[in-house]
Amino acid sequence: MNTFARQSCCLALSSALLICCGSAQAQTYQWKDASGKTIISDTPPPSNVQKKRSVGVQQPKLTTGAPASETDESSTEQDASPAVQPSTPATMAEKDLEFRKRQQEAKEKADKEAKEAAATRARRDNCDRARANYRMLQSDIPVVVGDKDMSQKQRQQEMERTRRIMQESCK
Repeated sequence: MNTFARQSCCLALSSALLICCGSAQAQTYQWKDASGKTIISDTPPPSNVQKKRSVGVQQPKLTTGAPASETDESSTEQDASPAVQPSTPATMAEKDLEFRKRQQEAKEKADKEAKEAAATRARRDNCDRARANYRMLQSDIPVVVGDKDMSQKQRQQEMERTRRIMQESCK
């Protein structure tokens, strides 16, 4: 098949899909007229029709906040259907926004867990170093500070500092 034929075929197929998608989103209404004939249309029925029914996409029901006795007295089957829950997104834009929000929350949660894991590793490393230093300070191995041996008083001070570090890091 040549390039022109492929492009024509793709154009025809995409046009057909667009037409189908547009009609799939349309809301249709069904009611019976005065003579008892069933009418199906994409336009709402006249206000004098007693029983009408919406078929297809349902729009969220808007409430005015008025008591039920003050609202429109024409009862319809569409009004009797369960109301759309406010947590359910009605449009693709709202669904996309919800998806992005969930992605952001998941990313923030993963970042928080990574930070907590890094902090735990750092505490463990500090604890290990402090324990090793404490064992070294308890031994009789001479410790050199600068060019002089560490005095017994300095050794005791360093052991106390290392104990505090161990208490903070080794929990």
